[in-house]
Amino acid sequence: MVPRGSADLARFDRYLLSQLMVLFGFFALVLVSIYWINRAVKLFDTLIGDGQTAWVFAEFTALTLPGVIRLVLPVAGFAAAVYVTNRLSSESELTVMQATGFSPWRLARPVLVFGLIVAGMMSVLTHALVPMSLAQLKDREIEISRNITAKLLTEGTFLHPSTGVTFYIREITPEGALRDVFLSDRRNPGESQTYTAQEAYLVRNDDTSKLVMVDGLSQSHTDATGRLFTTHFDDFSYDISALIDDQQTARFEVGHATTADLLRDPDGVAARAGAAPGLSTDELHSRFAQPLFCLAAALIGFAALLTGTFSRFGVWRQITGAIFLLVMLKLTEGLVTDPVRADPKLWPLIYAAPLLGLGAATGLLALAARTRTPRRRPPLEVSA
Repeated sequence: MVPRGSADLARFDRYLLSQLMVLFGFFALVLVSIYWINRAVKLFDTLIGDGQTAWVFAEFTALTLPGVIRLVLPVAGFAAAVYVTNRLSSESELTVMQATGFSPWRLARPVLVFGLIVAGMMSVLTHALVPMSLAQLKDREIEISRNITAKLLTEGTFLHPSTGVTFYIREITPEGALRDVFLSDRRNPGESQTYTAQEAYLVRNDDTSKLVMVDGLSQSHTDATGRLFTTHFDDFSYDISALIDDQQTARFEVGHATTADLLRDPDGVAARAGAAPGLSTDELHSRFAQPLFCLAAALIGFAALLTGTFSRFGVWRQITGAIFLLVMLKLTEGLVTDPVRADPKLWPLIYAAPLLGLGAATGLLALAARTRTPRRRPPLEVSA
């Protein structure tokens, strides 16, 4: 038979955990929406402006979601812990539980379980979903960058598909003809080529795209001689496949590698990405440190509010202190990045922020337990 006190406490654990999960979902949804809208606007301008379809825009925004969720999880967990603890404290539910003899250490158990759940979510993101989405996003960027037709079919706008190249179309007819075409190629130092045509057509042939210009003029200028050569043509075919410079988009990045590859051969991953070995070390250990940071953020949000005593002004001082502590931990996390990337042997520094956070949460719980423990008064001496 389970004692009544144990049953009540288990019920309270489930109640507190359910409240934390509900508020965590709410804050995560709000923060993800804010970040997603901010990025979606930029993606919309870039993709739709390059002639891509709404489906491509939806695909790109979906691939950026895991990275956005990874950013907001620690903040959402911290906000949920602070909000729920503040509400339970204001409604005297925590006071009642503490009055029955349960210490802050015992009350923190459902918060610990909540932090572990959030840390598990972060682990799935950092080790699986985020690398996969980044790699897939890069593949799609390469495909789109090679789609010269979508990049160039924009009328009334001077386009720059790569450095030193300018392309302009006044009008695109329903039949697919390009009217009043201007093409300037200045990629060759000391020499420039300019083509103008009254009409042109884009012709796709396997992996190449050609611009067939009709009734136009070719101008070639050399800086060394300062002479300009002009040629009139009835029709002229120009290979525009090389106009798109996808050197940057085709590059492999350390963040695309799986955790298994980073564990097995971090130097090989860095060499493949053309990066310093410290970047692979930083990426690998950050994937393990970020879940610990989620756990620390949730515990700090709960423990900081337990250190306060009753006040008509609420617990805003404790909330401000918890936010300040979280900001300091994030600053610490940012400060250790450059040293680790410069020297991979300093990888333990990556765990400084989450370990300091867990230590701070432990200290706050100890302070709350000491504050709540009633002091024993010395017995009164009765004089004869």
